[in-house]
Amino acid sequence: MSYSIIVPVYNRPNEIQELLESLAVQTRKTFEVVIVEDGSVEKSDRVVETFSDQLNISYYFKPNSGPGDSRNYGMMQAKGNYFLILDSDCILPADYMAQVQQALENEYVDCFGGIDAALDSFSDVQKAINFAMTSVLTTGGVRGASEKLGKFQPRSFNMGISKKAFEASGGFSEIHPGEDPDLSIRLWKLGFETRLFQNVSVYHKRRIDWGKFKLQVSKFGKVRPILNKWYPEYAKITYFFPAVFLIGFLVAFLFLLLGIPYLLDLYLVYFIVCLVASSVQNRSFYIGLLSVWAVAIQFYGYGTGFIRSFWLIQITNKNPRDVFPNLFFRKK
Repeated sequence: MSYSIIVPVYNRPNEIQELLESLAVQTRKTFEVVIVEDGSVEKSDRVVETFSDQLNISYYFKPNSGPGDSRNYGMMQAKGNYFLILDSDCILPADYMAQVQQALENEYVDCFGGIDAALDSFSDVQKAINFAMTSVLTTGGVRGASEKLGKFQPRSFNMGISKKAFEASGGFSEIHPGEDPDLSIRLWKLGFETRLFQNVSVYHKRRIDWGKFKLQVSKFGKVRPILNKWYPEYAKITYFFPAVFLIGFLVAFLFLLLGIPYLLDLYLVYFIVCLVASSVQNRSFYIGLLSVWAVAIQFYGYGTGFIRSFWLIQITNKNPRDVFPNLFFRKK
């Protein structure tokens, strides 16, 4: 196999700097890097140029059309027959490419997803958000655990797809976020398999603040009923958990007003468990407290987004592109 690493970037030259630094020190060096600038004002061309003597790297600039279309563009320009798709805010361990090669030699699959983690150098907020996005106690963990029992839906911050699967599927669609599970489902329908590679990990920096995090998880919640409507045969009860959690919290609060605190106590126990788990994992009580806040934002943002989308898309049968135009990129 010959590997091409595809990275879309939008106004983030500093992120590309860190990612390329980690690619330059890979123990397995036979790969090309394709950087696709998605209509950025703050371009990364000068940063990319500084690595021209260290990496087999190419740079393309195109009008803004979203990360999915930019990945497709990069894969069409790439020379390899297996594409590794990364987000620009990732940093790779030095053995990343070696782990990819080993995993595919052991158990080849046309599409895989890896895991993400946090470096010690990440900020406290980044570590807290990483906990909320990856812990088995949270919505991300519930989703990941359920997918491990069945079909895994790779996420494009750390994903591999063969050229054969890309050409057969046409790559990513216009929806964003949600382009990752959408692609996975279309690949399944074409007869391709997907798999989780636990040893293929990246450090996902996620340069977002609390407001951007809430917006992001709200979009995740809105996307899921759309995908459930498009592909009802792949809908799962676990996708409803954050909305049920949120509704349950409101019911528990009403019971408290009626003098019945026991339901709310269950939520208190849950958040204490999250506090302890994150404090131990990150060796910081303060990060544990931030993680509780991150989990609360995650449930609220995802839950409210899911409920609104479920009502509009699946109950009142509205067109997703009409009610949520910001979830769809169109080529310019």
